[in-house]
Amino acid sequence: MKFTLFIPTKNEVVGMHHIMPRIRREWVDEILVVDGNSTDGTVEYCREHGYRVVQQSGPGLGAAYWDCFDMAEGDVIIPFSPDNNSVPELIPPLIAKIREGYDMVTVSRYLEGAKSEDDDRVTAMGNWMFTNMVNVLYGGKCTDLLVMFRAFKKDLVKKLRLTRSTVAYFEQELVIRCLKNGMKITEIPGDEPPRMGGQRKMRVWVNGPIVLYAVLKELFVPPFEDLKKR
Repeated sequence: MKFTLFIPTKNEVVGMHHIMPRIRREWVDEILVVDGNSTDGTVEYCREHGYRVVQQSGPGLGAAYWDCFDMAEGDVIIPFSPDNNSVPELIPPLIAKIREGYDMVTVSRYLEGAKSEDDDRVTAMGNWMFTNMVNVLYGGKCTDLLVMFRAFKKDLVKKLRLTRSTVAYFEQELVIRCLKNGMKITEIPGDEPPRMGGQRKMRVWVNGPIVLYAVLKELFVPPFEDLKKR
């Protein structure tokens, strides 16, 4: 298996200076930066340090994901936040867990022993609510639906017929369809340090309804027969 570390960026040069030197290039086969028109020197920093950079084809995190899928050479994708929310030292444990045979492994901020220093009361409550909705509706045992930091096999994108969209509900659709179609998934604990530099892109009153839509629309999408026959 080959592993692609996918780093979506938009004006994250402060975090990049702090985080990228901690990522050892031998951990993964490829580091792919997908940039959403940064103006603060993020792209220049990446090119100066030899990272592969592609420009997003459209606005939004959803578009960055799909550009990654089109460009990535790896069999496994690891989305990673360069703003200090993702801990680089957890990349090797993620890879080790995938090598055990899992289709997806999530770094959970809410497993025992982990914590988030970035969630506020509103975002923590929203994550708890949506995570429990997914567990009740789709038979999951998840503890962190909304975190970006995870590893998953790229072929899940086609197997699970994931929706190509610029709207950022990819993670929720991925988790739910994994549960509905019997994919092998698990979590490992991992802290979320506070954001460093830039501005939070997530807007609660915009993203909340998007996540709710992603969770409820899956009630009308049946499991895929070809996957049930595996």
